[in-house]
Amino acid sequence: MAQPNSNPRWYLIQTKPRQEARAEENLQRQNFECYRPRRQSSTEEALFPGYLFIRLDRQLDNWYPIRSTRGVARVVAFGGEPTPVRDELIAQLRQRLAALPDRPGFEPGERVQLKASGFQELEAIFVSTDGEQRSVILLNLLHREQKVRVPTRFLSLCVQPELALGCRTD
Repeated sequence: MAQPNSNPRWYLIQTKPRQEARAEENLQRQNFECYRPRRQSSTEEALFPGYLFIRLDRQLDNWYPIRSTRGVARVVAFGGEPTPVRDELIAQLRQRLAALPDRPGFEPGERVQLKASGFQELEAIFVSTDGEQRSVILLNLLHREQKVRVPTRFLSLCVQPELALGCRTD
């Protein structure tokens, strides 16, 4: 609960590489309010990789533990001063993310078919998403498995051969 003279604001935290979740968890254990915008697809996808927001009162909160928190690299500052983020921006992010439908996706290890105009359909294994519109697949090329990045729109899910129903497109 906010104290009478408190004026909490949102600030931006830069995390160590691929440690957004770790930083968020450790900050929350210290009773800091955090917000890490994420979008659901076949995997959880950070909207701002390497960053999260933290709500602090410059007058009342102790900022020193933040710098030594596991997963945190630094508080983003300009001219040596942490710069607040408008509450309206956080509210807009939350509202827009809540309005987005979950994107259908593929699960790691699923068999997919790669089809692009002018090429024969190739079977591959889905590895992961690579941003909004690309995916990483394992493709057998010249008797070796190679990781390849392709537009997700060229992938469709293959059903088990015994069902013989074809593949669905996401």
